[in-house]
Amino acid sequence: MKAKQWLPLLLSSVCAGWFASVHAEPLETVLRWAEQNDPVIAAARAARAAGQEKQVQGRALLLPSLGASADTFWNRVEIRGFEKHYNTNQWGVTLTQPLYRPQNWAQAKQAELQSELAELQWRDAEQQLVLRVAKAWFDVLTARAQLQAAEELRAAAEGQLKLAKASFEVGTVTVVDVYEAQSRYDLAEAQVVAAKNGVAVAEAALVSITGQAPQRYPRLKMDVKLLPPEPAELSAWEAAARADNLAVLQAQVAERITKEELARRRAGHQPTVDLEAMVGNQRLFSQSSFSSADVDAAQIGVRVTIPLYAGGAITSQVREGAALLTQAQRNRDAAERQAVLATKQAYLNVTNGLTRVKALEAALASSLKNLEATKTGFEVGVRINLDVLNAQAQVADARTQLAQARFDTLLALLQLKAAAGQLAASDLAQVDALFEEE
Repeated sequence: MKAKQWLPLLLSSVCAGWFASVHAEPLETVLRWAEQNDPVIAAARAARAAGQEKQVQGRALLLPSLGASADTFWNRVEIRGFEKHYNTNQWGVTLTQPLYRPQNWAQAKQAELQSELAELQWRDAEQQLVLRVAKAWFDVLTARAQLQAAEELRAAAEGQLKLAKASFEVGTVTVVDVYEAQSRYDLAEAQVVAAKNGVAVAEAALVSITGQAPQRYPRLKMDVKLLPPEPAELSAWEAAARADNLAVLQAQVAERITKEELARRRAGHQPTVDLEAMVGNQRLFSQSSFSSADVDAAQIGVRVTIPLYAGGAITSQVREGAALLTQAQRNRDAAERQAVLATKQAYLNVTNGLTRVKALEAALASSLKNLEATKTGFEVGVRINLDVLNAQAQVADARTQLAQARFDTLLALLQLKAAAGQLAASDLAQVDALFEEE
């Protein structure tokens, strides 16, 4: 066989094998893409790294500080007609160790709490990323389900249109039937265009988070059964939200930071005690003898500083700190209430979603039976073309609503876990287990 003959066959077989090896991307894989490419999580990662440095900075307030200084000056002195030019030089090294600085202790505790707050904010950003990816992914699957239903409806309308035209030519139907079939086909075509646009928009939203789009998407298993939340009691989820909701935990840490800030401001009234040690050298000039000499010096001691009056600023700052603490406490209460509300909403969305899924499953089964009966009636002449198209539209609508209800319920379950502070990337593996290759 010549090269020109076997090369296209080789390329076609390689391409066919490559396309066959492309698997649908699970949600866990899509999340990993987002972890690498999402700018929001990248910013949160940087904020976490910055927050971790707060603890180091706070610890430094309790440790000794060491400084060095040096200077040199050119001098000209004239006394009773005598003029002298000389240089003076000096250098020194000073060590300061705080012994009693309540402001520093409070500020160091604040810094430790700020690092803890940064870690909680990072965990919250991770959790929100899971929710954002899951929502965008489910939006794509919902849009694809709508497109599939629209294409099926268009295909059915096209078949009915061809049948109507053929029947009109042999005189078994009127031109009105042809116009009706044409109208339904044109409407179905418009729905396909809108559905394709919906898929493109949903995929663009997903790519804005992940940086890339899956080549293939999975589908829900035919016999999939969505399970209720565990535990089943709403009170258990509400208790978990009060204890572990990340927004609540952040508000609690923010309140503790504000308490330490108030303590720092109150410490402005208290004295400070530092241990100071210094070594240095000076070159001194005697104006009486017009001579200079080098002097080595060293000293160690304790410095006590007592604030007496600052114009009322410290007292004002204490009152301000007390008001800020009250604000932080109210913010904590609001965060707890919002967490409980979000938990209740997500729980009801899950339980009601499961009920809705069951109802739509029954509706789809009934619609399929109605479609078969309508087709049979059309074949024997007791139903018209429009009845078949209406029955097919009802099936497509039931399938679309069922798919969206299932995806909404799965997303609500993830939101419920997030509200209780229990959502993790591993939860997506349980979602992926409900899907299969198309």
